Amino acid sequence: MASILAFRVFPSFRKKLGHRPGFGGRVVCNLGGENSTVLHSDSVSVKGESVIKETEKIGSSIAGGNGHVGSIGGGKKRGKEVDSEELEVLWDDGYGSASMKDYLDIAKEMIKPDGGPPRWFSPVECGRPLKGSPLLLFLPGMDGVGLGLIMHHKALGKVFEVQCLHIPVNDRTPFEGLVDFVERVVREKHASSPNKPIYLVGDSFGGSLALAVAARNPMVDLVLILANPATSLERGQLKPFFPILEALPDELHNTVPYLLSFVMGEPVKMAMVNVDKKLPPSPMLRQLSKNLTDLLPRLSVISDLIPKDALLWKLKLLKSAAAYANSRLHAVKAEVLVLASLKDNMLPSEDEAKRLSGLLKNCKVRTFKENGHTLLLEDGINLLTVIKATGKYRRSRRMDYITDFVPPSFSEFKTGFDQYSGWLNYYTSPVLFSTLEDGKIVQGLSGVPSEGPVIYVGYHMLMGLEISGLAEGFLREKKILVRGLAHPALFGSNSSNNELSYFDYIKVFGAVPVTASNFFKLLSTKSHILLYPGGAREALHYRGEAYKLFWPDRPEFVRMAAKFKAKILPFGVVGEDDIAELVLDYNDLMKIPVLNERVRQSADESGRVRNGDEGEVANENLFFPGLLPKIPGRFYYLFGKPIETQGREELLSDKKSAEELYSQIKSEVSSNIDYLLKKREDDPYRNIIDRTIYRLASTPAKDVPSFTP
Repeated sequence: MASILAFRVFPSFRKKLGHRPGFGGRVVCNLGGENSTVLHSDSVSVKGESVIKETEKIGSSIAGGNGHVGSIGGGKKRGKEVDSEELEVLWDDGYGSASMKDYLDIAKEMIKPDGGPPRWFSPVECGRPLKGSPLLLFLPGMDGVGLGLIMHHKALGKVFEVQCLHIPVNDRTPFEGLVDFVERVVREKHASSPNKPIYLVGDSFGGSLALAVAARNPMVDLVLILANPATSLERGQLKPFFPILEALPDELHNTVPYLLSFVMGEPVKMAMVNVDKKLPPSPMLRQLSKNLTDLLPRLSVISDLIPKDALLWKLKLLKSAAAYANSRLHAVKAEVLVLASLKDNMLPSEDEAKRLSGLLKNCKVRTFKENGHTLLLEDGINLLTVIKATGKYRRSRRMDYITDFVPPSFSEFKTGFDQYSGWLNYYTSPVLFSTLEDGKIVQGLSGVPSEGPVIYVGYHMLMGLEISGLAEGFLREKKILVRGLAHPALFGSNSSNNELSYFDYIKVFGAVPVTASNFFKLLSTKSHILLYPGGAREALHYRGEAYKLFWPDRPEFVRMAAKFKAKILPFGVVGEDDIAELVLDYNDLMKIPVLNERVRQSADESGRVRNGDEGEVANENLFFPGLLPKIPGRFYYLFGKPIETQGREELLSDKKSAEELYSQIKSEVSSNIDYLLKKREDDPYRNIIDRTIYRLASTPAKDVPSFTP
């Protein structure tokens, strides 16, 4: 028979999670397999509204949506329908609005004993997920509170049904009992939505729990996100101290939380979460100092989270979890993403990530060199960004680059263009020009259509250095996300040390592999599309070929544009010769012994987009050219007058008409390049020295003037 259990929602806990103040109630969970009745509508409220509208039936142990605790499966639908609207570009993901301080404040209330076993809850901050969002189960670390994603609730809640596991301090459920508990939910959800993935985010101990569940359910479509998994416990730095912790006198146990706080995480990284990194040094240090001052007195809560008797039990639980999971790794068929901190003083997480990637069939690794064991509670990681950047977010069995795409948030915009390409945009001060309907050229993007579908067709500068300036300019001025069609090799690339890289971030900002089907889907969703007919051959041109177009003979994109009545904007860009000189191209590298074989092998492994019968553009050997840096000049972009395809049905059937329009577009791109090469000579701030002097007046790089068009 099913058992009904409840845990008290304490006043401050309700307030911090968004519950109606002044209400004393219980959150009810069903841990049995049969239906059972829940308390009536005043049991729980979310943002002033009752989550449970009436007395209703619950068929399992977890809720189907965010912002409450309850059930999935049988019974009436809860609350309002899930919001089906799509996220806007540069949406607010709430990153930095919560920190370790909030975790400790809320945990202090949640750990008060209620005599109940483990249960699920959904934080109110998660809000309502988008329609079709998959389920995400958070499996906590040794603390068992379930608040380890507090910094990520708002972001994850937009695209996942987030449910967090809470293991009360006094609970003594053995490890296999916890596996059964999580597994029951996984199987019920899989039975009701067999084509949807289920995400298990395991933090430390939770990583062992996630692997155990995956090993027992190889036929379920699971995606595992493991943050410093405790499967490496036997090789951990703390293992020699376990006997000491077990024998520690009660009167000394209060010192344990302070010791653990400096072993488990990086206090400075925890305190940096909501510090504005663009502040001058003095205000930044003051803000950091205040955060540390607020944080340190709260560390005593850890002794309440893990009292001595609970600590002894948790150590046994950790050992059994690691042994159980490690003995079953061969049975894990799920997708796995391991997040490893390189400053983990509790576990050898870097080595463990390498070990797991070698043992698991479908495993990726990302490392974080400045973070400690409590990775998900520290600065420098936005979990949703990591999931998107590694290509792990999907709503069905196979990821679709268009339908599964989540637009970048404002925090991702800041991180992406500050951390990964900000230096390039600072040194090159991109300036964008567009053409109005009357043919007048103006600085800015006022001549660019706001509504799609639009195809931007242009010149691919050396190594694609123009892309970040173009993407940032459109997002900053027009709030338009331009989605680039990129070489498939970029989607398998990664930095040598497994850190998040530029290749990861191009996925966050909408790049998709260049295929006919992806192009079709982007047009059908009225997207703004960045297309380079010259592709890799143009971006990796040889010496003496700067600003030369290498386009195929066939008008590949014209008919597709006409089918969807898309606008076409030819554009030119110049500036590569102002920042570097190409000294070693593909032909030069192939003359160097040993190196030539590596270049040839790399080119072969990267594959080719075009066939050999398409002329020079098909010679798309991927390589890193030898560049000699120059004192930086400036990047200039000119977008021509939009070309309408609406009403030109002849383009679909008349090959000659399509070829004529194709030639016109190519000619306009060349004309735009010539115009910019000539006009940049009139720019008084073309040189970085002149721009730097101008910036001394605190003028942002994007506002440095240029030539008058």
